[in-house]
Amino acid sequence: MGTFVMPSLGADMAAGTLVEWLKQPGDTVEHGDIIAVVETDKGAIEVEVFEKGRIDELLVEAGSAVPVGTPLARIDGEANGVKPSATGPAKPKVGTEPVRATPPRPSALLVMKGQGPRASPAARQHAAERGIDLASLAGSGPDGAIQLVDVERAECIRSEPGLGSGPDLSAMRRAIAAAMARSKREIPHYYLSHRFDLSAALEWLERYNAERPPPERLLLGALQIKAVASALKEFPEFNGFYGEEGFSPFPAVHLGTAIAIRGGGLAAPCIRHTDTLTLSDLMESLRDLVARTRRGQFRSSEIADATATVSNLGERGVESLWPVIYPPQVAIVGFGSVMWRPWAVKDEPVVRPVITTTLAGDHRANNGHRGALLLRRIEQILSEPDKL
Repeated sequence: MGTFVMPSLGADMAAGTLVEWLKQPGDTVEHGDIIAVVETDKGAIEVEVFEKGRIDELLVEAGSAVPVGTPLARIDGEANGVKPSATGPAKPKVGTEPVRATPPRPSALLVMKGQGPRASPAARQHAAERGIDLASLAGSGPDGAIQLVDVERAECIRSEPGLGSGPDLSAMRRAIAAAMARSKREIPHYYLSHRFDLSAALEWLERYNAERPPPERLLLGALQIKAVASALKEFPEFNGFYGEEGFSPFPAVHLGTAIAIRGGGLAAPCIRHTDTLTLSDLMESLRDLVARTRRGQFRSSEIADATATVSNLGERGVESLWPVIYPPQVAIVGFGSVMWRPWAVKDEPVVRPVITTTLAGDHRANNGHRGALLLRRIEQILSEPDKL
């Protein structure tokens, strides 16, 4: 008999609210099935199970807030003829802070069908406290459910004439602030930058896209993500997690991608097994991930499994950026805008499209010498795009 537990969906997460069960006792489940929706400060997240079997019992009611690691359901693995799991489906999260229990919310705040719009408990409570009518809001959660972030966004818009009363500290912003403060407090960052000629990648991309209709075309971001993922396979000290027992490299590359969310939020869900995808599959995954993240519909494994992250501010027109590592990861790679700059080619000055790539590394797990080689390897890979 396996146990499905409240997963840790980030180093800063101590508890979560079970918003909805998507499976019931007696239902069979397969590896990767989404069986519940959990609300955290990052929004409502679809949670997957990673074992086969049949749901035997649900242990926590929808609407309950429980600490990370709390058993949520029992899964009978023998029902499908598989060996039962000794542990829950949530992957161990290296570096997770001690669990602090969150008291259960009053039953009056539970999600209840037939009593107004579908909304999470936190959203209902926040709306009630501020006099916001849930019926006036459009939900960004699963099946249009109203989340806390929707209420906070409405609150921000309502209070806009009163600017000057202080910064808007939404739940997501507070979660980002906590994670970044912990990162700068605990991780000994070092930074490197490398500027190089991007002509080969851009010319290859132009030829590739010229032969295809718009839905099948690639963005430069897909090449950059694939190049970083491929390079990380050769530099494992930048791909993994740092925990209480030190750094643990991870065999697969699940590369997180920083995505800006309307209203000021930021999330960095990952594309699993990034290095093994073809460019077209990676582009399709990237489009899907960006669309779902901006609707607040990313999945638990996409948040919890990221082994390193890429941040790209090229569309914002900045030449370079100095990103902050998301713990317990140990590296993040940044890309700035493509800039046309004077460039020396065989002692002759020419004008070329160049890009600045940066690396923030955790000195406990890797070092500047290897970091420099990693950036040079990314350049080499992007200089031979036909091999991606």
